Amino acid sequence: MARALGVVLLGAGLLLAGMPTAAAAESGLLRLVHLSPDTPAVDVYVDSVSDPTAGAALLTLPGVGYGTISDYQDVPPGVYAVSMRTAGAEPTSPPVLSTTVEVAAGTARTVAGVGRMADLGLAVLDDDLTPPPTGSARVRVVAAAAGAPTLDVSVAGGGQLAEGLQFAAAGEYVTVPAGSTTLQLTAGSAPTEVPVDLRAGAVYTVLVLDRPEGGLTVRPVLDAAGAAIVPSGGVDAGGGGTAGRPAAGPVAVGATLLVGAALGLGVGRHRSRPGRR
Repeated sequence: MARALGVVLLGAGLLLAGMPTAAAAESGLLRLVHLSPDTPAVDVYVDSVSDPTAGAALLTLPGVGYGTISDYQDVPPGVYAVSMRTAGAEPTSPPVLSTTVEVAAGTARTVAGVGRMADLGLAVLDDDLTPPPTGSARVRVVAAAAGAPTLDVSVAGGGQLAEGLQFAAAGEYVTVPAGSTTLQLTAGSAPTEVPVDLRAGAVYTVLVLDRPEGGLTVRPVLDAAGAAIVPSGGVDAGGGGTAGRPAAGPVAVGATLLVGAALGLGVGRHRSRPGRR
């Protein structure tokens, strides 16, 4: 039993050590976000340029409105066409806007519809999901509020996240202390203060948006919660760091089944020889 269990555990250890790295190296991450304040909802399509025989769109997001960000999608390395059509338009109709984005293995990209509708464009953002130092978080600001032609963003108690950031532009990642804090937004008038919670070890993109009733608000989006976790979706202001625990992947399940089989083998052998103690 000991020998059998040792062999199985060794195999499970090799499986756990090798497969996640290989899987991560074989794909990239892609997500989409609508950041044009006066542009109505759109349907977004992602098609593979590298593999034109793929047929149907790789990803379709219907009725995407201002401030909406999609989950990250695992995609094979390659070049992809991202197209925006008026919500409800036929998939075969000419797109209102389109661009291409290259996703390499082990990288993450965000394609954003930015600017006012009269000057709408698609921007490709490089997402750096590298974990920050212990006890801190990494934050990047994206200016998506038409009410702020230029924007300053700082963390309460010091730490500048963005200075003079123009509308429709993205800032650089900045390392800040983790924990509950307040972001101060200044756009040529009295500053706006918004509470946020930044989890230690996490990476965030902070979207600065127009409020429907006027003024500014922020939406912190949890890009990565740690070295091995890429969460999905966005996090409302004040609710950063609330991504759910990921489900067990096939590697973990496989290792559990292997260990269970080994234990079952040992129990079976023990029961087949009841006369021995």
